[in-house]
Amino acid sequence: MTMRSFDILGSVAIVKFPRGSSVNVKKKHAQKIMKDNNGIKTVLEKVGKFKGRLRKMETKFVAGEKTKEVLYRENGCFFRFNVDKTYFSPRLSNERKEIANAVKKKDKVLVMFAGVAPFSIVIAKQTGAKVYSNEVNRLANKYARLNAELNGLKSRVIFMDGDIKRVAKNIKEKFDVIVMPRPQIKDSFLKEAFSLSKKGTRIFYYDFCDLDDRNKILEKVKQEAKKAKKKIKIIKSKVAGEIAPDKVRFRVYLKVL
Repeated sequence: MTMRSFDILGSVAIVKFPRGSSVNVKKKHAQKIMKDNNGIKTVLEKVGKFKGRLRKMETKFVAGEKTKEVLYRENGCFFRFNVDKTYFSPRLSNERKEIANAVKKKDKVLVMFAGVAPFSIVIAKQTGAKVYSNEVNRLANKYARLNAELNGLKSRVIFMDGDIKRVAKNIKEKFDVIVMPRPQIKDSFLKEAFSLSKKGTRIFYYDFCDLDDRNKILEKVKQEAKKAKKKIKIIKSKVAGEIAPDKVRFRVYLKVL
């Protein structure tokens, strides 16, 4: 049996086993993972995809210490979260670093769909900028506040909980940078992003598409800008990771003119 790759989150390994694997085979491989990786104390099996706007994942305990809460380190920051009840992707680590490198200390930053605040915290930690963090998942917001405290950023990360459609209507200020690591849902939320933008605002917009359909995403962004009566310039677009065979996460970096 060939075991598929696994993600490591702190002391937890999350494994996608081939279909039909027996309990004994799973336990045997879990024990091998823990033996080969001293820092791994728990092995979980991924049994479902991320679902819905809250992007919750389903896992089953396989071996080791029985927990689904992890403490994960990335880009010099610490994050605590529950793998089943809150969304976190270690595969976006380089994305967070890249975007932080594009932010200046004087920038006022908004992160939508912030989850347990990895984008918000990495940006605030690396740049010293003030970051406004928005998330609809109540438990994720609790972990986000804990993570801001863990990283000594209580004064630089401001939390705005709730549905961004509602929250955006109550925000008076405009932002220099807007980061949109959105889930796989129909609404682009670009309408809300453009309503919170001004001349010079840089937007990092994430979407999902087949590998050959990237131009459709670019066209969508242009159409949304037109609806919002905003002139934009697309600075750069890139594939930001594969999420399934021939299906990718796609990032568009644009500027409001």
